[in-house]
Amino acid sequence: MDRRSFLNMALAAVPALAVAQEQGSKPEPKIEPKQDAGKSGGAVVVAAGKDRYGMERPRPFGTSAFKVATQDSGGDMFVMEHRLTVKGGPPLHLHHGEDELFYIMEGDFLFEIGGRRFKAGPGDSVLGPKGIPHTWAFVGNTPGKMLFVFAPAGKMEDFFAERDRRGGGLVEDAAFLKKYGMELLGPRLKIE
Repeated sequence: MDRRSFLNMALAAVPALAVAQEQGSKPEPKIEPKQDAGKSGGAVVVAAGKDRYGMERPRPFGTSAFKVATQDSGGDMFVMEHRLTVKGGPPLHLHHGEDELFYIMEGDFLFEIGGRRFKAGPGDSVLGPKGIPHTWAFVGNTPGKMLFVFAPAGKMEDFFAERDRRGGGLVEDAAFLKKYGMELLGPRLKIE
């Protein structure tokens, strides 16, 4: 290809690139979550920093947002995101029916699972199998963010929704935990 042909082709491409860039800079259309997605193939889209139901969910160490509701997966899982700004975590407990996966997005955390203590940070995932005592604590000096996945969902969404109705505080009431398929086993992790 000679130089003149190359320049003509390049110049012809400029308007097409400009149109493509203009279209790319337009905001994507807002997709509302489908309320009855279940296993029917409906997509559930929850924007960054938002809750599946559009609620504010204060917690003792930060805030939470439901990302995948129990109904969205036909009961197979429940997903929640915690954003943490205060050090600490829940008391030692176990789930009788749900595995709990923790995926650390930001910050530093301390875990105790099955009597073993270890630290975890961004990009790490930790499984708390059902029937195994576990707890965690946010220990970072910068904000933290962690995704929780409960599988199957069990009564976990109902547990956190009831906590919200009670003001979002920590629950160290054995009878309340038992109602939702959990067992209180001990205190929170001590943070230095």
